[in-house]
Amino acid sequence: MAKKLYVGNLSPEANEVSLKALFSMFGTVEKAYIIPDKQTGRCMGYGFVVMSSDAQAQAAIKALDGKKCGDYTVKVEETKGKG
Repeated sequence: MAKKLYVGNLSPEANEVSLKALFSMFGTVEKAYIIPDKQTGRCMGYGFVVMSSDAQAQAAIKALDGKKCGDYTVKVEETKGKG
């Protein structure tokens, strides 16, 4: 079953391609998207990734949560509530 992850504290230069590439090291990424700033179009600092299984999602959380990605220490956790 797919698992949706919140990814916070991303670089303003982050994009969906780089986010998908980062998480694909841990399994199949069904979807990856950032939340853009409405005025600039740049990343607002967070996004979401949908991994194809809970095991892959847990592996990504364990490997990436609290780790440096460039100049930023990212936060990775399961989303709360509805999908």
